[in-house]
Amino acid sequence: MAFARRFDVVGFDVDRRRIDTLRSGEDWTGEIERDVLNASTLRYTDNASDLSECNFFVVAVPTPVDEKCTPDFSLLVSACKTIGPVLRPGSIVVFESTVHPGATEEICGPELEKASGLRAGIDFKLGYSPERINPGDREHPLEKIVKIVSGQDDESADIIADVYGKIIDAGVHRASSIKVAEAAKVLENTQRDINIALMNEMSKICDLVGISTSEVLKAAGTKWNFLRFSPGLVGGHCIGVDPYYLTSKAQELGYQPEVILAGRRINDGMAAHVASKLVQMLARKHRLGRSTRVGILGMTFKEDVPDIRNSKVVDLYHALGDYGIEPIAFDPMADKSQMEHEYGITLADRSELSNLDVVILAVPHRVILKTFWNDLPLMIADGGMVCDLRSALDRSRLPSLIGYWAL
Repeated sequence: MAFARRFDVVGFDVDRRRIDTLRSGEDWTGEIERDVLNASTLRYTDNASDLSECNFFVVAVPTPVDEKCTPDFSLLVSACKTIGPVLRPGSIVVFESTVHPGATEEICGPELEKASGLRAGIDFKLGYSPERINPGDREHPLEKIVKIVSGQDDESADIIADVYGKIIDAGVHRASSIKVAEAAKVLENTQRDINIALMNEMSKICDLVGISTSEVLKAAGTKWNFLRFSPGLVGGHCIGVDPYYLTSKAQELGYQPEVILAGRRINDGMAAHVASKLVQMLARKHRLGRSTRVGILGMTFKEDVPDIRNSKVVDLYHALGDYGIEPIAFDPMADKSQMEHEYGITLADRSELSNLDVVILAVPHRVILKTFWNDLPLMIADGGMVCDLRSALDRSRLPSLIGYWAL
């Protein structure tokens, strides 16, 4: 959208349904408003030949991991194979997907060469400028976030910086090399993952000691240089995935990362930890059995977004299932058919949330919080319990007979 305000832009996607919905003025991610879509001059297509008139390409495809947490470059390679046949001499291809340092020049460059018959660095140039937006965050839109840019040489870096500079109000930071830019991006997400892992480990210790993690964080936060992070389930297509790109490259080079992988183990184990804790509390209350009713509010990977990719709330749902509990899943932000197709989970209507032994506020969407206190008496059984995974609720508003637990 931003580029289309300054340039003639073609937007390509292999998903025809995605193209059709954008053309109709609908963005299923909720990031772009209908009036902005309708006013844009951006041309949408799923026909790769329509890219033949372009000379500046921006690639922003997902970079997931497989079931063994090994980086999966297949979508990136596929994108290169799509661009290659329409690549012309003098073109620039900029990658925004998160990868390990070296991937743009070691993987993408050769794939583009094979598909185009041209030579990277001579006939066409490579660049890297990582995506840095935070989905669901309206306070930090694209134009307000400093853009890291890099190119194969000074000439390409200058052009890339100039192009992005026309749409980024916050300015651009020119990295000294493509590898530096790649490393900067994967470090951003790895740092956040590790910091959350520390908070998750601290929450386990606080629980054993019998104190509130949120109160500890509030007290610690009074020091000027304390970094405030909160415990929680770490999912999605970035924070819970990107560290594996860094560790995989390190292992390839003969170094075995310790801190990064320890953080990943902690965060990946949090859904099982929460399920175990809830089952213990239900057992102590003599509410664990075939009739146990548990409701999960929020199934996406984070609040105020519809994205269900790598949602760890799904892991929590299945972890409870391992204890014989079939939770009632509710999420007004998520697409019901997509949840059914991807995970085999049927999303319930709000009216089905009743007589619950446990209400798990897993993802505090604004739309859920808006009516939570009015809905709670209708949802929860007498003597039931609220599990507030993100400490999003004002505990003082809970009736005295309702239990409360948070990470």
